[in-house]
Amino acid sequence: MITARQTRAARALLGWTQETLAEKALVSLTALKRLESENDFKVYETTRDQVRRTLESSGIVFLSSDQGEGVMLVRAKIDSPRSS
Repeated sequence: MITARQTRAARALLGWTQETLAEKALVSLTALKRLESENDFKVYETTRDQVRRTLESSGIVFLSSDQGEGVMLVRAKIDSPRSS
């Protein structure tokens, strides 16, 4: 299960706003704000899963160990071709 902190950190690595992630994940902005809240608001597991899959498809890897959790960007999605 992804945490609120991991979701916010993943967005930061990708340079996405909450609006961008909500749009890409096909979830409401309100649901995403609940998911990212530190107040442990309830969200549907389908919402959490949709957000996780969207972030993973954009190169985010969710990390979890006995020392804590985190995120890593393994590949950057290139929006425009590189110039030579």
